[in-house]
Amino acid sequence: MRNVLFLSHGSPSLVITEHPARDFFVDLGRQLPHPRGALVISAHYETSTLALGGAARPTTLHDFYGFPEVMYQQRYPAEGLPDMARQLAAELGASGLDVEVEPRRPLDHGVWSPLSLIWPQADIPLLPVSVPMALADNDRLALAAQLGQFAERHELWLIGSGAATHNLGDRKPAEAEPDPWAREFHAWARDVAERGDLNALANWRLQAPHATYAHPTPEHFLPLLMTVGALEGQPMKALHESFMFGNLSMLCLADLDTARWVKREHDAGAAA
Repeated sequence: MRNVLFLSHGSPSLVITEHPARDFFVDLGRQLPHPRGALVISAHYETSTLALGGAARPTTLHDFYGFPEVMYQQRYPAEGLPDMARQLAAELGASGLDVEVEPRRPLDHGVWSPLSLIWPQADIPLLPVSVPMALADNDRLALAAQLGQFAERHELWLIGSGAATHNLGDRKPAEAEPDPWAREFHAWARDVAERGDLNALANWRLQAPHATYAHPTPEHFLPLLMTVGALEGQPMKALHESFMFGNLSMLCLADLDTARWVKREHDAGAAA
């Protein structure tokens, strides 16, 4: 089974701030089965070509500034998957990709902030995967398919952590109503994922409404592109939709098997 999640991780302070997305992450952790491990593509792990985190016990990176002191005290001591990282690098390298394993790569907040709400015990081993910025979108989709195949063979999950919209220059007050442009791009991204439309994703800069305004730089969209690509055309399902700061989408998606599991567990909990 190919288990794939896309998480819009929002502000790092979501871990200490009341918001519907925070409630969703906490509830999701209660509903999901515990995987044996996960590959995590984070918008905050940008490299030219592909890099993989190979630390056995990765540290927690506080890659932000200006937040309350409690945020810099956060720790997420999940173990790494160094052997898997080396194996994946070897397989991808054999197919002609340029791959680096970084033995001291920490867990950035794109990894630990949402996962600390979903799996607060930090008991799921993690393999950080970078966003390869120099690749073309078609090549990223092809790479994503290989990542999905590897994850499935080794009974690992594949998680993308980014944001369906991400224009911090147009940030509004926390409780502002969503901007129309953000709603339109969010809806486009959700619908493309629910169709498994890889062609639309490969051409998202031209086809998506307000593409360059929703993503002045692409790193937060690319984990969504790669998680959809990991399913090779199989559809995803929206599990959660909300906004922060007027236009920061908190869209979260899952493959259909995982979505059905979550619904079944949710329904069972509601009936209990």
